[in-house]
Amino acid sequence: MGRSGTGNLRSMTTIAAALSISALAAIWWNHPAADAPRLIAEPAPVPILVSYPQAERITLDGGVDWINSGPISLRQLRGKIVLLDFWTYCCINCHHILPDLAKLEKKYENELVVIGVHTPKFPAEHDTENIRKKVQEYRIRHPVINDARSILWRKFHVRSWPTLVLIDANGVVDGAIAGEGHFETLDKEIARLIENHKSRGELNLTPVKFDPEVERAPSGPLLYPGKIVADVPGNRLFVSDTGHNRIIMAGLDGKNPVAIGDGEEGLVDGGFTRARFNRPQGMCLNGDLLYVADTENHALRAVNLKDRTVSTIAGDGKQSPRSTIEPYSGPAAATQLSSPWDVVAIPSQKALYIAMAGPHQIWKLDLDTNEIGVYAGSGYENIEDGPAANAKFAQPSGITTDGSNLFIADSEDSGLRVVWTRRGAGPMVQTIIGHGLFVFGDHDGRGGAVRLQHCLGVSFSGKRLYVADTYNNKIKVCNTSEQAVKTLAGTGKPGLSDSPAHFYQPGGVSATADAVYVADTNNHAIRKIDLKTETVTTIKLDGLGPPRVAPRAPVFPNAQEITAEAVKIQPSKSLAIKVSVPLPSGFHVNEAVAMPVAVETPGASGILASDWPIEGRKLKPPSDTFAIEVPLAATPRPGESFKLKVSTSLFVCAEKSNLCMIKSVIWNVPVTVVESGGAAAITLERQTKK
Repeated sequence: MGRSGTGNLRSMTTIAAALSISALAAIWWNHPAADAPRLIAEPAPVPILVSYPQAERITLDGGVDWINSGPISLRQLRGKIVLLDFWTYCCINCHHILPDLAKLEKKYENELVVIGVHTPKFPAEHDTENIRKKVQEYRIRHPVINDARSILWRKFHVRSWPTLVLIDANGVVDGAIAGEGHFETLDKEIARLIENHKSRGELNLTPVKFDPEVERAPSGPLLYPGKIVADVPGNRLFVSDTGHNRIIMAGLDGKNPVAIGDGEEGLVDGGFTRARFNRPQGMCLNGDLLYVADTENHALRAVNLKDRTVSTIAGDGKQSPRSTIEPYSGPAAATQLSSPWDVVAIPSQKALYIAMAGPHQIWKLDLDTNEIGVYAGSGYENIEDGPAANAKFAQPSGITTDGSNLFIADSEDSGLRVVWTRRGAGPMVQTIIGHGLFVFGDHDGRGGAVRLQHCLGVSFSGKRLYVADTYNNKIKVCNTSEQAVKTLAGTGKPGLSDSPAHFYQPGGVSATADAVYVADTNNHAIRKIDLKTETVTTIKLDGLGPPRVAPRAPVFPNAQEITAEAVKIQPSKSLAIKVSVPLPSGFHVNEAVAMPVAVETPGASGILASDWPIEGRKLKPPSDTFAIEVPLAATPRPGESFKLKVSTSLFVCAEKSNLCMIKSVIWNVPVTVVESGGAAAITLERQTKK
C-alpha cells in the first residue's frame, strides 16, 4: 500500500467487495512462474489488493523490450500517477479492461500514465514482434513492456491476468487489484491520489505522448482479418476485416469485393455504406442472412444480403455485467452479451449457436422465439466434460458443425471440444484434444500426444475438422473419431509465402469439399489450401482499398497560444508562411512522427482555396523550422484584411530519456494586404510578441 497507514487499502477493499462476481470469474489461474503453480478453478470471492513493503525498491527494470515507447523509469515519471496493467494478449479478461484503461487515460490525460506489462502465458507470446502486432491490432496507445522473463510479474507479486497496480506520484505503490470490471474503483482511487498530491504541489501536469504502433498500421485492403466463410453455391467469400471494422464480400477468387460497413468503429444499423461494426469476428451464412459476431460491440448482427442492410439482433454495445455462473435466458433484443467470437447455424434447426468467449460458454439463439441464453458451459474457465450445464470451457473462439453436433476451438486450453446435441439425456460436452490451461505445444499424432497452441478457428467438412492452430502458425486437420491430428500446411515459422507455406497467427478457417480458406490474421491476407494438391495460394482482393476515413480537423492539446504582431503582405495567389516552433529546453524533435499543420481564417470563409484540406497537412520528416505555401481562393486586393490562425504540434522527446510529449503552438496573426511594401512571407518566430 501507499504511504504509512492502511486507510486507502481498506477503502479500496470495501468498494471492491461490492463488485459482481462476474468480473472475476475464470481469471484466477496462477502464472506458471509462480512459486507453486496450480490451477484455481473457482473464482475468488472478491478482488485481492496487495500491500508492498515500503523498503522495497520499486523499478520497471527487467523487461526485454518496450513497445510504443523506449524504456521509461519511474523516476522520470515522478509527479505522475502510474497504472501498471499486467496482461497477456491471449486473455479475454485482459481485452475487456482495455476500454476502461482508455477512459481513465482520457479523463486524467495530464495526471495519469498507463503502462502495460505483457507477461506471457504461451511460448508465442514471448516474442516482441508478436506482441507488437497485437498492440497495434488492439489499438493500445500507451507503452507496453515485454516482460518475457516474468521479472516484473514476480517483482510486483502478481498472481493472475489481468492485475492492475497503482503507483502514486512519488513512486510508491498505492495498491493492486485483479480481474476486470474495476473502472469505478480505480477512478475513485486515482481521483483521491490526485487531490492529495495537488494539495502538496507534487503533480506534474505536463501531458506526455507516446509513439503508438496503431498509427503505423498497414494501409492495405485488409487489417487483421479474423474469420472467413466460403460459400461455394453462391461463389462467395465473406471476410471479417476485423481491424477495419467491416465485413468484405467477394467472389471465391477474390474478385468484385464489396465492403459491408463504412470502416468507422461503432454500433450503427442501416445500409452497407452506413452500418458500423467494432472488430467483428465469426460469421455464418443462413439463406440471405449473414450473421456476424460483432465482438467488441458485444453484439450479434444480421446482414441482409438481399436488401443490403445490417441490423442488430442481440447486444447493445456494452459488455454484459451479469454473473457468468448464473444460467441465463431472455429476449435477444434486450440481452447484453460478452465478447461473442464466432457463430454457426445447424442446417436442420432454426437456431444459432454462439462461441461466447467472455463467459466461457456456448449460447443458443432460437430464431423462432428470439430467445437467447446459455446452451453449454457453467461459466467457470477450465476444461471439463459432462452434461452441458456442468461442463467447463476456456474462451471458446471458434465454432462449427457437422450438421448435427458442435465442434469448438477452445483457445485457452488449446483444445478441441465437441457438444453432442442429439443425446436423449440432453447435450453432452466431450474433449477431443486438450489437457488443461497450461498444456500446449506443437505435436501431431493421436490422442494424448497431440498438442496445439491457442487454436482460434475450426471448420468441419468431409468428416474432417480443419483447425487454425493459431500460435503455431499452422493449419491442421483432425480425424475426430480417432482423435488424430496432422499438419496440413505451414512450417510453424511466421511469414507470408505460398511455397513453402508460411502463415502468421491465422485466426479463421472455412473448409469446402476441395479447399480450405484461411483468414491469415497477422499477414492481413486471405489464403487458399487446395486439398488435392495441398498447395497454398494467396487470394488478392483486387479493387479493394482500406476504408475512407472522413477528414477531421486536427487537435492541438494544451497548445501555447501566441498573438503575433499584425503583418502586412503583398498581393499573391498564395500565403507563404515560415515557422519556428519554440522547443522546451532539453528536448529534441522525434523525426519518426509526422507533424500536423493547420491553417485557418477564423470568421472569414472563402479566403483559402477549396482544395486546402480541413485536416491540414502532415509534414514528414518534421522539423521545428519549416515553410509552407497555402493556396488562396483568389488574389486578395489591397486593403483587405483577415485573421490568420496557424496551428502545429511536434512530438518531442527528452535528450536523456525516452519520455516524450506533444509540443503544440497556435499563432493568431492579423493580416492586411497592401499595394506595396508588404512582406513576401509571414514569419512566425520562436519568440513572438504576445
